[in-house]
Amino acid sequence: MGFTGDNLKGFVLALLSSLFIGASFIIKKKGLRRAAAVSGVRAGVGGYSYLMEPLWWLGMLTMIIGEVANFVAYAFAPAVLVTPLGALSIIVSAVLAYFILNEKLHQLGILGCVMCVVGSIVIVLNAPQEHPISSVQEIWIMATQPDFLLYVGSVIILVFILVFYFAPQCGHSNVLVFTGICSLMGSLSVMSVKALGISLKLTFEGKNQLIYPESWFFLCVVAICVIMQMNYLNKALDTFNTAVVSPIYYVLFTSLTILASVIMFKDWEGQGAGSIASVLCAFMVVIAGTILLHVTKDYERSTSFRGNYSPLSPTIATRLCSGNGDSLQQHHEQNEP
Repeated sequence: MGFTGDNLKGFVLALLSSLFIGASFIIKKKGLRRAAAVSGVRAGVGGYSYLMEPLWWLGMLTMIIGEVANFVAYAFAPAVLVTPLGALSIIVSAVLAYFILNEKLHQLGILGCVMCVVGSIVIVLNAPQEHPISSVQEIWIMATQPDFLLYVGSVIILVFILVFYFAPQCGHSNVLVFTGICSLMGSLSVMSVKALGISLKLTFEGKNQLIYPESWFFLCVVAICVIMQMNYLNKALDTFNTAVVSPIYYVLFTSLTILASVIMFKDWEGQGAGSIASVLCAFMVVIAGTILLHVTKDYERSTSFRGNYSPLSPTIATRLCSGNGDSLQQHHEQNEP
């Protein structure tokens, strides 16, 4: 068990982060809808009218607060602990979507929430201890090891392929394109955020790390990655239903981030096989809960679950591969008596 004092600080900050980020998804979604209604051009097809929408900026402010809390959490606890706790933001998002966006939440969705909470607790209890780091130069050595450089190179190649080949062809019909770009860049941004967070933490402790160019390099990487994430996450949220985007983004982003952290920071070095297995099993439970939570959100509306097919109530497989979830929902609402 590695639930130390620093892990506790990281855990509390991650909880606060999930609360703010979960709320930001809903606020931004409302802002995107309002901006699209006014301008007639959606963000998913290249519109940027949401930049003039105060509600969208409120959502951005809420997300920034959550991201700051998340940023600080990475300075205290390993990514294997902090990142999976993002599932709690999915719960917050689902509950708020039920009340604010009128997105259905079936009783099985409650089971999904419970699974996320239970899985998160197991992850917390089996979290590894953070390896002590004395300088940003030590982090630079980790970032330039061959294994991690291979990972970074693979991510950059995949992002270029997704952005320049798949996005123009099927970005608006396949949710994996936009969320894939966000997740790949997100794994690099988390590693840089963690490096920068540790650098600032050491600086506040009296060991100035800002004199080293490595700290500023990590800051530049964070800025580039976050801008790309924000752009493509906006496209994903505006093109597809929140119930589709959130779980897929969570699964891809968390899996890639844990992989990157294990490669770069060697989070599982010194961990027993039982603890690692417990974390992996708990993560699978969180994934299952997240998926269950969202695929059952429209259970009441979808007659396909009751054996009667209706083109206005597509299955989750259909929604994953085609069309705009919001457009389908609006079309359905227009045809209701």
